[in-house]
Amino acid sequence: MPQFASTLNSKTPQLALILITIIWGGSFLTVQFGLNYSTPILFVALRFAAAALAVSLLSLKDLKKCNASEVFAGFCIGAVIAIGYGTQTIGLQSISSSESAFLTALYVPLVPVLLWLCFRQTPHFMTWLGVISAFAGLAFLTGNGFGAMQLNFGQLITLLGSVAIAFEIILISYFANKVNLRRVTVLQLAFASVLCFLIAPFNGETQLPAFEWPLLAVLCALGIASAVIQLVMNWAQRMVDPSQAAIIYAGEPVWAAIIGRIAGERLAPWALAGGCLMVLGVILSEWRPQFLNKAKDVSP
Repeated sequence: MPQFASTLNSKTPQLALILITIIWGGSFLTVQFGLNYSTPILFVALRFAAAALAVSLLSLKDLKKCNASEVFAGFCIGAVIAIGYGTQTIGLQSISSSESAFLTALYVPLVPVLLWLCFRQTPHFMTWLGVISAFAGLAFLTGNGFGAMQLNFGQLITLLGSVAIAFEIILISYFANKVNLRRVTVLQLAFASVLCFLIAPFNGETQLPAFEWPLLAVLCALGIASAVIQLVMNWAQRMVDPSQAAIIYAGEPVWAAIIGRIAGERLAPWALAGGCLMVLGVILSEWRPQFLNKAKDVSP
């Protein structure tokens, strides 16, 4: 029994990440439901306002020592969050929550590719295999294969959102050891909210949604979920290897598809096959087989 308890404690960070991945997967359908009561950008603005408030209540002591570098970090991360989640939410008006989750998951193989393009950090061989698998999955998800690949507006803007979320991951890693994570989490959520409020008129959204209890319930649920997800990620990833964390995150679109199916969504067989290939691409991009490392060690 003590050994079981010790093993369970050692796996607590991984179990926590699995739990938030399930919550994350369910959030796509929740957002889609919330769009019945609000326009997309204002919905994101209100969602992150609720999240910022939730994290602030948990971090009141930490907020007193905020400095300029943390404000700058919060603004940069908040800007890409606003773009990423804003475009993703617009996309959810015309594509299913399951499809949106699969397309958003492309941020995992995109991160090393963007690091290569922007900072000349050479990707691992497995990253390229993951990118190839993810691209093949994209072809099937958005058509009937390579001969019929078509991107509608919802799919295209969701893909743009996945690029922004990839930059969010890069910026979080860049600032992680230079700032207080709790303070920056509050700031990035607050800036994401403010920027969405500023962007909304350019998308024709000039009036706040009318008060309705279902909208309030959805915003509160998503606000708490976003706060929990951000805080758990910041805590758990101090103890979980990034590659292992990325593989756990690969389950997010799977959970979204399962929850979407329970709610009545149905993906076509080609689209489902494409989603599986995209999840495989996420896993391959972060997998580092031992035999490749051994081959590298013995090479002249």
